[in-house]
Amino acid sequence: QVQLVESGGGLVQAGGSLRLSCAASGTSVSLYVMGWYRQAPGKQRELVAAITSSGSTNYADSAKGRSTISRDNAKNTVSLQMSSLKPEDTAVYYCHAAMWGINYWGKGTLVTVSS
Repeated sequence: QVQLVESGGGLVQAGGSLRLSCAASGTSVSLYVMGWYRQAPGKQRELVAAITSSGSTNYADSAKGRSTISRDNAKNTVSLQMSSLKPEDTAVYYCHAAMWGINYWGKGTLVTVSS
C-alpha cells in the first residue's frame, strides 16, 4: 500500500522559509512524477512544483524563484524548500505521486504565513 506522509508545515512570518518533506512508503519515489500541490481556503488545489523520474522540474509561476523541489531516492523522500514566503502562500500543501494514470495523495500539511 502506497502512503505519502507530509511534514514540515507550520506558522512562519512573511519573508521566512520552510522546508516541506514527503516520506513515501510502499513504493519508490524514483518511479513517479512527484509533486507538491496546495489548496488555500475557498480555492482549488493547484500545482506548486513537480519533479519527474529523470529529475526535470516544473514550477508554478507563483513558486518560481522562491521554491525548489528535490528528491532523495535513498531516503525515498521528496522535499519542497520555500523561501520569501507571502501570506498568499498560506494553504494546505499536499504531496502527490503519479505514474501511468495512477495517483496518490498525502493528507497534507498546513502552512500559515503571517503578515
